[in-house]
Amino acid sequence: MEQALPVGLGDIDASFRVYMGNIPNYRDIPQIHGIRALQDGEVKLIGDACGNGWRKVFNVYAKLVFALKLELHNELQGYGSWQQWRDECLLRADSNSVLLFSKPESGTIKAHQIHIVMGKAWAKSCGLEGKVEWLNKDFAIHPELPLIVCPYFDYRQLSNQKILFLSELIAKYSTL
Repeated sequence: MEQALPVGLGDIDASFRVYMGNIPNYRDIPQIHGIRALQDGEVKLIGDACGNGWRKVFNVYAKLVFALKLELHNELQGYGSWQQWRDECLLRADSNSVLLFSKPESGTIKAHQIHIVMGKAWAKSCGLEGKVEWLNKDFAIHPELPLIVCPYFDYRQLSNQKILFLSELIAKYSTL
């Protein structure tokens, strides 16, 4: 059976891949087939058009990447803050970041990537229930794939403390 193309926003070749079940209702995004890189100012425009929830998703994504400080994000050295990185790099072509609205397909997960599934409900919808090992009530890892389930990218669900925990998990379980 042929696997569906991933659908999302960002760098098509990104090693850092985040999955979520929501799609912003902004311009052409609900109709895209494949991965579309964001352009200058689109993070702000999507946040303004689609509300605070999307601003939180983008903020938490940028905070997480900034907390990682992994070699895969060498471009962080040119940015003074996670806010600057969010506004100038997040989900752009060659940013090594992608936000996927499609389900992770085990046949497409590569060892040199890290896959973050946002939220227990989305993980269950993706068929991961019973395939991941829960480390605590918030975080799970796949025993064979570089895949982590974490809380939804929201300040209350994925606090700064949990972002640091997630970045430690990524460093421990990824081969990046």
